[in-house]
Amino acid sequence: MDKFTKLTGVAAPLPIINVDTDMIIPKDYLKTIKRTGLGTGLFAEMRYNEDGTENPDFVLNKPAYRKAQILVAGDNFGCGSSREHAPWALLDFGIRCVISTSFADIFYNNCFKNGILPIRVSQDDLDKLMDDAQRGANATISIDLEEMTIKGPDGGTITFELDEFRRYCMLNGLDDIGLTMEKATKIDAFEASNAEKRPWA
Repeated sequence: MDKFTKLTGVAAPLPIINVDTDMIIPKDYLKTIKRTGLGTGLFAEMRYNEDGTENPDFVLNKPAYRKAQILVAGDNFGCGSSREHAPWALLDFGIRCVISTSFADIFYNNCFKNGILPIRVSQDDLDKLMDDAQRGANATISIDLEEMTIKGPDGGTITFELDEFRRYCMLNGLDDIGLTMEKATKIDAFEASNAEKRPWA
């Protein structure tokens, strides 16, 4: 998993509340267990017309936001079913951070396991960031996880909170496997000691 320390990129506005995981990645794209290739299905029902052509009105199809790395979204983002394909699709598209007032718990936890930083902010701060994101190509936002700050295109700074364990994992690029591997030396020592004490085991 890639480390997340600082990120500066274009922020795409998605002022829709209750965006569920079915909207993030429709069921038609759930036939794979691979984490790659799902970016094309991200928000497919909103991004594409019935004939498969792009919907020019959807934010991620607009030239200014095609390479957005940050998503500023409405309340209760990621609700619905627990599919891990949702953060996979976001990450495969290039989204490394989602900012909202609240997230569904399972989606929130899955983000950290896949290298996406979900940031909770107040409604007032979200409104400000949503306005910033409306600037198109000028909607550049800088996120500093070490300082836990968000800096808008006008230089204004918003602070956010994150528990220390999740912050540590993101800064060091550690998923569940990575956390286990940090203890590899102790695990090896235990297994060697256990083999001496219990050779029959």
